[in-house]
Amino acid sequence: MLGRRQPRLEDGDILRGTARYVADLSLPGTAWVAYARATMAHARITVDVARARAMPGVIAVFTAADLGSPELPAPALPGNRYAVAGLGRPVLASDRVRFVGEPMAAVVAESPSLAADALEGIDVEYEPLPAVIGPDAAIAGDTLLFAAAGSNVIAACDLSTEVWDGFAGCDVVVSQRIVNHSLAAAPMEGRGCAVEWGEDGRVNVWVSTQMPHMVRMGFAAAARLTPDQVRMRSVAVGGAFGAKGFPYPEELLLPGLSRALRRPLKWVETRTESMQVMATGRGQTATITMGATRDGRVQAVEYDVVQDTGAYPGLGTFMPDVAWHVATGPYTIPQARLRGRSVVTNTTPVGAYRGAGRPEATMALERLLDLLAADLDLDPVEIRRRNLIPPDAYPYTACTGSVYDSGDVAGALDAVLAAVDYTALRAEQARLREAAGRMRLGIGLATFVDIAGRFAPPDFGGVEVTPAGRAVIRTGSSPHGQGHATVWAQIVAERTGIPLGDMDFVAGDTDEVPVGGGTFGSKSLQSAGVALQRAAATLVEAATPYAAKLLEAAEGDVVLDPDRGAFHVRGTPAMTVGWKDVARLAADTGVERLCGEAVVDDTRATFPSGAYLAVVTIDVETGGVRLVRMVTCDDAGRIMNPLIAEGQVHGGLVQGIAQALWEEVRHDEEGTLLTSTLADYLVPSACEVPSFEGMFQETATDRNPLGAKGIGESGTIGATPAVVNAVLDGLSEFGIRHLDTPLSPERVWRAIRLTTNLASSTVE
Repeated sequence: MLGRRQPRLEDGDILRGTARYVADLSLPGTAWVAYARATMAHARITVDVARARAMPGVIAVFTAADLGSPELPAPALPGNRYAVAGLGRPVLASDRVRFVGEPMAAVVAESPSLAADALEGIDVEYEPLPAVIGPDAAIAGDTLLFAAAGSNVIAACDLSTEVWDGFAGCDVVVSQRIVNHSLAAAPMEGRGCAVEWGEDGRVNVWVSTQMPHMVRMGFAAAARLTPDQVRMRSVAVGGAFGAKGFPYPEELLLPGLSRALRRPLKWVETRTESMQVMATGRGQTATITMGATRDGRVQAVEYDVVQDTGAYPGLGTFMPDVAWHVATGPYTIPQARLRGRSVVTNTTPVGAYRGAGRPEATMALERLLDLLAADLDLDPVEIRRRNLIPPDAYPYTACTGSVYDSGDVAGALDAVLAAVDYTALRAEQARLREAAGRMRLGIGLATFVDIAGRFAPPDFGGVEVTPAGRAVIRTGSSPHGQGHATVWAQIVAERTGIPLGDMDFVAGDTDEVPVGGGTFGSKSLQSAGVALQRAAATLVEAATPYAAKLLEAAEGDVVLDPDRGAFHVRGTPAMTVGWKDVARLAADTGVERLCGEAVVDDTRATFPSGAYLAVVTIDVETGGVRLVRMVTCDDAGRIMNPLIAEGQVHGGLVQGIAQALWEEVRHDEEGTLLTSTLADYLVPSACEVPSFEGMFQETATDRNPLGAKGIGESGTIGATPAVVNAVLDGLSEFGIRHLDTPLSPERVWRAIRLTTNLASSTVE
C-alpha cells in the first residue's frame, strides 16, 4: 500500500465546489466585523468613531480605549535570547500606527456591506512620522519604532563553530551581499474567523488555520479562558504556507466582542487586506563571505544576516537562528559563523513562509559557490563535487552541530546532470554566444539540505473501527492541501487491511482530537504519520481478542492478514473474520469504541536534501527570462506516495521560481504598499512555468519507523538559487556578476546595457 501512486482521496468536495470554508459558514444571528486600517505606515493617530456609531445597521464600534488597549506579547525563544520588553503588538492601534493596514477600530454591523460603509464614518487624524523602510534605514536608527528597545535592532545572535579562524589560511576569498526580498503568502483563501458562544460557557471558533490546537491557546488567553473552554475548528483551508500558523489580532478580538454583544460574529478579509496584513516571508539581507583553497576546497563561510521583522517582532525574528542549522549545506565545510540581527521596520510583520530560514541560507550559499567557481575558473558542477559530503560519511556531523541522518547529494547531482545531458547544454550555450544573436542560454545548479521536524509538538493519531466496518482516522495534523487524508489512509490500510474507501478522516477539531501539532515545517509524516502507524498497531492488538472469540481460538494463535483485512488462526488462513464482525462483537459486549490511539512526542529532526538544475533562455534585447527546464532530484527518505510527494515538490518549485523571477512585496519610501492586489503582485500561473522533471532518491532515515523525511519545503529551498544561478550564468559573458531578485525583464535589460553597447539608449 505504501509507496503506491494512490490518487488523492480528499479532493472531491474541493473540485465540486462543495467544500466549506469559513466564508461559507452561516450561523443564525451572525453580525459582521470590519476593521478600519491605517493608510500611513508611521504616524501618531487620533481616532473618532462617533459618525460610524450612528450609521444605519451598525451594532457597535470598538477602539483600543474601549477594550483596555490589549497587546499581544513579543515572542521569545527558550533562554529569552530574543525577548525585549515593550515590543508587544497592540490588538488595535491606539495612539500610533506602524504599518499600512494596521487595524485601528472594529465595526460590527448587520451585514458585510453595512460594516464596510461604516468604515467611511471613522475619522482618523494622522501626524506623520518618518517611515523606516528596509534594513539599512532600520540599522541607521534615525527614527526608532520602539523607544523601549533603544534601537531598531531588537534581537541578535552570534553563532560559530567551536574553532573559528576566519579566512587566514584561504587562498581565495569571495564575498557578496545577497537579498532575499519580502514575499506574500498569497493563499487562494484569505483569513477568516467565526465565533459563537454556547450555553455551556464555551466558545466555538471556526478559523482558517494550519495549527488549530496551538491557535486555541492564543484564543483562550485573549478571552481569559482555559483551553478546554475553546472549541477550535479548522474547516477547509485554502492554503496557508506558514502565514496561517498563529492567530492575528483581527481573529483574537472576536470572542470578546461576541461575548459583549451576545451575537455570533464573523470576519473575512478582502484580498487587499490579505496583501497588507497577512504575515510576509523572507525579508532577509545577508553579506556572505566564503574562503577556499586554490583547488576549490571551501574552508570557511561567514554570514552577516539582517532580518527584517516588519513592524512588530514575530516568527521572522528567529530566521537567522533557523538558517544556522543548514548554513554549510551538504558540504564538508569545516568552519562557519553566523552573526544575525533582527530589525523592525514600518512594514507588515514577517512570519514563517514555506521553508522559513532554510531558503534564505541556501540562496546565499549557492550563489557564493557559483561566484567562487567563476573566480577559480571551475565549472559550477566541479566546485560542488569537490565539497559534497560523501555518501558513505552519513550520518554526518556538520560543523554547525547539525547531524545529517542520511543522504547522497552527489548521486542526486549525477542524476539531474544525466537527465539534461549537461555536456550538450554547455555546447548549445557556447553556440548561442558564438552566434551573438538576441538569445542566450543559462544553466543553474543548487544542491541543498533541509531540516524537517526540528520543532515538532506532540501529535495524536487515532484509528477507530465502527460496527459498520468503517475506520475513522483522527489526527493532530491539520491539512491545508498536502494530501494528508490519502497518505494517512495508506498508512492505516497497510497495517490493518481496511480498504481506503471505508475510511473517514477527522482533523482540525480540538474536541474530536485531543492533541495536535498542526501542520508546519515538513514534520507531519514524521510525527502524525508515525502516531497513526502506532495507533493502527494498537487497534489490531485491541481487536485480536474479539477475533479470537469469533474464531474460537486462543488469542496468541490469531493473526491479522493485512492483505485481506481479515483475522485468521495462524496456519489456517481459509477461515477468517473481518473488521465489521470484530467491531460488532466489541459493541455487543459493551465496548463504546474499538480503537487504537497514540501520541508521538519524540520526533527527531531529519535532513532532506536534493539537487536541482534550471535551464533558462534570456532575450538580451528585452531582458526577458524564460524558464525552459526544471529538473529535480529529491531525497525525502522513504516515499509513501509518489503522487503526493510530486505535488508537494511542484508547489514548492512554483513558489521558489516565483521568488527568483516575479514575486516581490514592494513599498515606496513612505511605506505605502505598492503590491496590494494580484495585479501588482505577480503570482505565476501554469502558463509561466514549464512541466517539471522530477526524480526521487530514497535514503531512508533511522529517526522514525516510517523511514521518512519531510518534503513540503524542498521546492522553495532549491528552486530559487537554481533559477538565479541559471540567469546569472547566462549573463556572465557580459561581465554581470550578481543581480538582486526578482530578475525582472527591466532589471536584466538595464544590467546588460550598463555593461554593453547593444543599444544606443542610455540608462537613466
